[in-house]
Amino acid sequence: MSSLYRYLTRFVPHPLVMDWRERLSSCLGAAIGLLLTGYMSLWALGHIHPWLIAPMGASAVLLFAAPASPLAQPWNMLLGNLVSALIGVLCAQLIGTQGGVGILAAGLACGLAIAAMLQLRCLHPPGGAVALTAVLGGPTITSLGYGFAVWPVALNTALLLLVALGFNSLAGRRYPHQPSPAGNGHGTSDPKPSARLGLTSADLDAALQAHREWLDIDKGDLQAILLDAETRAYRRRFGDIRCRDIMSRDIVHLTPSTPCSEAWTLLRQHRIKALPVLNPQGQVLGIVTLHDFLITPDGQTQMHPQQETLPVASIMTTQVLTTQEDQTITDLVQPLSDGGMHHLPVLNHEAQLVGMLTQSDLIAALYRAGLEYAGAGKNH
Repeated sequence: MSSLYRYLTRFVPHPLVMDWRERLSSCLGAAIGLLLTGYMSLWALGHIHPWLIAPMGASAVLLFAAPASPLAQPWNMLLGNLVSALIGVLCAQLIGTQGGVGILAAGLACGLAIAAMLQLRCLHPPGGAVALTAVLGGPTITSLGYGFAVWPVALNTALLLLVALGFNSLAGRRYPHQPSPAGNGHGTSDPKPSARLGLTSADLDAALQAHREWLDIDKGDLQAILLDAETRAYRRRFGDIRCRDIMSRDIVHLTPSTPCSEAWTLLRQHRIKALPVLNPQGQVLGIVTLHDFLITPDGQTQMHPQQETLPVASIMTTQVLTTQEDQTITDLVQPLSDGGMHHLPVLNHEAQLVGMLTQSDLIAALYRAGLEYAGAGKNH
């Protein structure tokens, strides 16, 4: 009985991880998409029948309920439906549509449509239904011949896709879906610092190749999800360390009227790369870094003579990324490694500067935490 029970539990789906807003958007999108597609097709085709085919319902499920799926992308939908329609019409004309030969034509049409979609990288499940419709849709469909691929298939597909592009954009979804960029931000081929240890793209390629089955998820999305899971596990391990525990508190700072010459002197004197600019209330107005001064052709940084008497307000960066003093350091790994940030001003709840956090502070903290974690593991 236990083995039978385990077998039967395979048929029970996992809970759907999808909040109510996404569920509502999916339902509204599909309804609006099919309504607009149907009415626009009716207006365009007039008396020509049919003006809306059933496989569009399946396409609507993908476009509005699973827009991140590789199967729902524009290339897959447009080419998948079109190629399937052409193959379906070809089988119907060569084999026939009545009785047993019709069943044979339907099976071959669906199988050949899948083969063509796989070869052209445009797999779209409703394409199988389009191929069947071309064979078993009845005399009206058969009489259209290859025109069936133009209308209603191509027209329905294009109209539904246009609605999906607009609706998903208004709903805040990325469609056509693209995974987060994997580059390191420096224009070189090296992976991001966070991707150089642990799970790599090559590991993922090898695992997917060994799995053999095709998964309905983009490789970039899968990698991002796994990295997020690793980050959450890391946060569970080291999440008790916060910015206030490791930040520098004795902060050299500037005012907007401080001359650039003084800022330059302070940067060199304290051997630091950035100075926050504060108002009288201690709130950050901007930041001055070595990059705000002149970079010579040989890569050296120096102050231009014309900058000496200018106030730092004229050269400072006003869009400053900051963090809170009670923020966990695991949340800062990404901006201080992949994000290219070298220093983060730390604020209290009144938005006043209370410290400065650098890459060096983070490295030292993670190194120390790693030693303590390893020591605790040996003691157990």
